Amino acid sequence: MSKTPILILGATGYVGGSVLARLLKHPSKDTFEITALVRSADKAKKLERFGVKPVVGSYDDTALVEGLAEKAHVLFSCANADALNATNAFLAGLRKRHATTGDLPILIHTSGTGLLTFEGATKGMYATEKIYRDDDPDDIEASFPPTAFHRDVDLAIVQADKEGYARTYIILPSTIWGIAKNELVDVGIANPYSIQIPALIRAALARGRAGVVGKGLACWPSVNIEEQADFFIILYDAILSNPEKVGHGRDGFYFGINGEHTWYDLSKAIGKVLVKLGLSDSDEPTTFTDEELPKYFGSEAIGNYYGTNSRGQANHSKSLGWQPKLTSEDMLDSIYAETEAIIKQQQQKA
Repeated sequence: MSKTPILILGATGYVGGSVLARLLKHPSKDTFEITALVRSADKAKKLERFGVKPVVGSYDDTALVEGLAEKAHVLFSCANADALNATNAFLAGLRKRHATTGDLPILIHTSGTGLLTFEGATKGMYATEKIYRDDDPDDIEASFPPTAFHRDVDLAIVQADKEGYARTYIILPSTIWGIAKNELVDVGIANPYSIQIPALIRAALARGRAGVVGKGLACWPSVNIEEQADFFIILYDAILSNPEKVGHGRDGFYFGINGEHTWYDLSKAIGKVLVKLGLSDSDEPTTFTDEELPKYFGSEAIGNYYGTNSRGQANHSKSLGWQPKLTSEDMLDSIYAETEAIIKQQQQKA
């Protein structure tokens, strides 16, 4: 029996590695033929031990990405959510596959609820009232122009579904938290750490005090890494078992959300950890200055992203049977372990 050709992009990353680890333990794993595009030759060799076919190359090599996508019936896109050139490349590959074989490929793409921050330059001064729902495609379509965060890539993917050469599904994680734990992390293939929370922790450690943009009153949702990765498999299994009942294309948006926090609450939790570790004399966050934003986050614009609002409900995701248990309180409780891990990293580099 022929195996299902699966391509995963971003396999060594935080999300992609967690998804790949689940595919390797899937009940149907023996029917999978998994290919992963990786930059590191060392990690490629390690992946071979897991039965994964590695291809060493860059996500920026559009000819390579197109060629790999053309060979895949299923594509898990877990790399850069804003790489339009790479997206167009793998869509071109899927289009060729459909045209030459008649196969209807499945594309599961990773975007993010940063989309929901459009026109939300609130700089931490207040919480917005609008709460978006992933089961309301009309509202999503009406609310976000191509200039919204991630939207140009998302629209290209929706268009592919509309043109009929692929079935597309877009997962939008929120603030993903937790240190990923799986066999790919254990052997040094996959990154176990997120982006948002560690960035705030590093800034707090550097300035000796937790910080917030503005008053920290803006809100963001959150999701645990293990539960978010579980949803990728829940969605994939649902597509296989009953594809006509799983929304796709413009009706194929799935939020990764199970909890909400203010930026102040998050920074306050960081502050408490710093005091507990003897690294700060107060747990009360102070406002980042305009000079600090580029210093700690690379630019003022990126820094102000930590003062935006992103509010949503994962009704569509949960309708498929996803039942996440961990909440924003669990996320705040995880800060201590995240902080210890970052301090250890910094000590090893010193």
